[in-house]
Amino acid sequence: MKHLNFKLFIMGILLTLSFKIYSQNTVSGQVPDKLVIVWTSGDPYVAERVALMYTHAAKTSNWFEEVSLVIWGPSAKLISENSKLQEQVKAMQKDGVIVEACIACANAYNVTEDLRKLGYDVKGMGKPLTDYLKSGAKVLTF
Repeated sequence: MKHLNFKLFIMGILLTLSFKIYSQNTVSGQVPDKLVIVWTSGDPYVAERVALMYTHAAKTSNWFEEVSLVIWGPSAKLISENSKLQEQVKAMQKDGVIVEACIACANAYNVTEDLRKLGYDVKGMGKPLTDYLKSGAKVLTF
C-alpha cells in the first residue's frame, strides 16, 4: 500500500510539473501581450478622439504590456503638419508607446525627415506588420 501511495504521489508531482511547463510554453510564450495600432486616417478627429486616445490609454492603463503605434498612409502627412497631434504622440512616447512609421508612405508625402525629427522610427513596415500579425499580437487599424 505504501508503495502504491508513493507512486501516485510521484505521478502527481510529474503531472503538475508537466502542466506548468506546458502552460508557460503555450500561453505566455506564444501569444504576446502586445497591441499594435495601425493609424492610417488623415482625419484629425479620428486621430485625436480614437486612434491616439485609445493607444495612449492602452499603455497608461496597462491593458497591454507593449503598445506600438504605426503611422501609415495619410496619417504621415497629418502628423507632420499638426503640432497638437505631435504633442500627443510625444506624451505617448514618454509613457512607453513605441512609434513607427512607414517609409514608403513618408516618402510619398515627402515627410520622411519631418517624421525622423519627431523621433519616430521610419522604416519599411510590411515585414514588421506581418511579424506582428503572425506573432499573435492584437492589431487594430484606424
